[in-house]
Amino acid sequence: MSSDSFELLLDRAASCFGIDGSFWDIFGHHHTTSVAAKQAILRALGVAADSAADLEQALATLARSEWERLLPPAVVAGESGPLEVPLYVAAERLGAHAHFAVLREDGERSEFELNLWDLPQVASVEMDGRTWVRVQVKLPVQLPLGYHEVSVSVGGSHASTRYIVTPERAYMDPHLGRGGRAAGIAVSLYGVRSLRNWGCGDFHDLRSVIDWVAEELGASFVALNPLHAIHNRRPFNTSPYLPNSIFYQNFLYLDVEGMPDFERCRRARALRETAAVAREIEELRATPHVEYERVSALKLRFLKLGFAQFLRERRGGGPRARAFEAFREREGELLETFATYCALDEELHRRNPGLWLWTEWPAAYQDPCSAETRAFRQKRWRRVMFYQYLQWQIDLQLAGAQQWARDRRLSIGLYHDLALATDRFGSDLWAHRSFFVAGCRVGSPPDDFSPKGQDWAFPPPNSARHREDGYRLFAESIRKNCRHGGALRIDHVMRLFRLFWIPDGLEATEGAYVRERNHDLVRILALESVRNQVVVVGEDLGTVDPSIRETLARFGILSYRLFYFEKNEGGEFRRSDEYPRQSLVSSTTHDLPTLAGFWVAADIAARRAAGIIDDQARDAQLQQRRAEKQKMLDVLFQLELVPKHLPRTAEAYAELTGELHNAIIGFLAMTPSQLLAINQEDLTLEVNQQNLPGSTWQYPNWGRKMRFTIEQLRGDAVTRGFTTMFHDWIERSGRRNQGS
Repeated sequence: MSSDSFELLLDRAASCFGIDGSFWDIFGHHHTTSVAAKQAILRALGVAADSAADLEQALATLARSEWERLLPPAVVAGESGPLEVPLYVAAERLGAHAHFAVLREDGERSEFELNLWDLPQVASVEMDGRTWVRVQVKLPVQLPLGYHEVSVSVGGSHASTRYIVTPERAYMDPHLGRGGRAAGIAVSLYGVRSLRNWGCGDFHDLRSVIDWVAEELGASFVALNPLHAIHNRRPFNTSPYLPNSIFYQNFLYLDVEGMPDFERCRRARALRETAAVAREIEELRATPHVEYERVSALKLRFLKLGFAQFLRERRGGGPRARAFEAFREREGELLETFATYCALDEELHRRNPGLWLWTEWPAAYQDPCSAETRAFRQKRWRRVMFYQYLQWQIDLQLAGAQQWARDRRLSIGLYHDLALATDRFGSDLWAHRSFFVAGCRVGSPPDDFSPKGQDWAFPPPNSARHREDGYRLFAESIRKNCRHGGALRIDHVMRLFRLFWIPDGLEATEGAYVRERNHDLVRILALESVRNQVVVVGEDLGTVDPSIRETLARFGILSYRLFYFEKNEGGEFRRSDEYPRQSLVSSTTHDLPTLAGFWVAADIAARRAAGIIDDQARDAQLQQRRAEKQKMLDVLFQLELVPKHLPRTAEAYAELTGELHNAIIGFLAMTPSQLLAINQEDLTLEVNQQNLPGSTWQYPNWGRKMRFTIEQLRGDAVTRGFTTMFHDWIERSGRRNQGS
């Protein structure tokens, strides 16, 4: 076979497995996926791709996996369309009867029988000397929104599929749906300073933030960083966007002194009053950055005392004991597996302090289903239960915070964030390995802020495995992260459509896009949105195909628009009235410079100090920054948001002045966008950003504390000016909270 014929066969195989043959980057450059990249990605998917025979065999196997099973593993249908399911049968069986059973999510069951000859034949294929036919079966039952099961028997063959009925649009807050707009403040909860916390913002602080937002800003929501569980180890394991688990939360956010078991435990209360503990807490409050290991060790000490108190009281039963058992039963195997990982991680690290990664554990413990792991879980049941207990307490306090927001009449309340990634050395990979693809990493192609592309160093999801499982884990990831909130941000929402895969051994510039089953994923997201009544915001920054935004808009998912990136074809900043209505507008993100930092080029200086760029690149970026600042000034003056007597050239402003700060916040507030989120750092003119992409130990990522304490935000004369300014723009733009 010629090389041209081999490449045609490779292209066909790549397309069948979702690998795009090319893409356009943010600069308008066209990239063709190389032969090496296609072969490497196919190998990672378990497909041999070294020869034409390999590829022909892979394509034949793929066809058999589809046609030789009666039903697909999952069917996702819209509530407004026909409820039907494809059935695959050998042609010689077309004279048979098919017996169907439909089990609704609520337990209601119905059965019916159909003659296969009576069903419309929509496709056929010849394989191995036999003809296979696909017939379309209309279900003669009514199915509500939700997760159901359809089973079929034909002759001696049986199959079932998870049948998911979804809405046509995601949930929309009634006020926003009637043309209203809302505003909120975005806060990194770990960095909240207060006069009472233990060196890290907690759920008690969150209530204080809610009070401030409700009483002084008149806003509708508090946007939070992902609260996912992390390992709390600096510098590599503190990113909320690279978590230990996306299903459970970080115990560092617990308000220890607000827990009933702390109050009831005399040992815990006495220990809290000792001079050593008081001194440690004062030191942790005073640090400029969150000391994750120290805060974690301190809180675990008290949390274990509280758990011991709970166990003593649990023996007698009672409402709290029953509530805990109900929580464990509801969470089921997912929580038990996570808690087992946490207990194993603690125990094995205690035995060997140099053991940090589950990939270096004894082989038996690397398998969550091994006999040794099961024996550990049974023997160390108290330790496993302790980590279940922590998640129960988190769930209670987080639910209390959302109820606090509702009681303060915030129309949306808490706005949560679901990370794209999961740490390859975390519990999700340990517990659910088959749902990820080894041999590739996820990243992004080159853009303005990363000219060489980005390598995010975590494995991509195994789309076929998720479908085989009926998308259960995907649905859980949405459900658990919006349970106690009114809005949910989906980090890198393009994940629902495609991800940029970088094969091991290749650079980010050599990666390729791999498609996802976006029809299924977007619809399930809409279903969970409606069921939990949360507005969904899709972070659609970077290289975005127009069709992606069109689909998201059709399903009522808000776009995510940043001041820095919204430009017209001529490279000029868009006017505020040119922003799309169905969107959230914001000033910046955790990965980008703050407004004040942008103006003084603090991000460029940080990249140079971290060694991410050289002097030449720094100088080029500084020159580009000067041009960008001038373009910002041009649009602000054009819209008459800046007093006319002020200079119109960027060189006249050494830093972001109050007038310019006010103008930018006003610009964002006056957009038609349904939601406005201002980062706390941008409200209080902080210079340094939370995360510097491409760095680890070179920059204090994910640890910066707020410039002011929450008490100062509520009463300091300096912060009063920031608060009043934002409050005034909320009022002027018609974004005042409608829950009050």
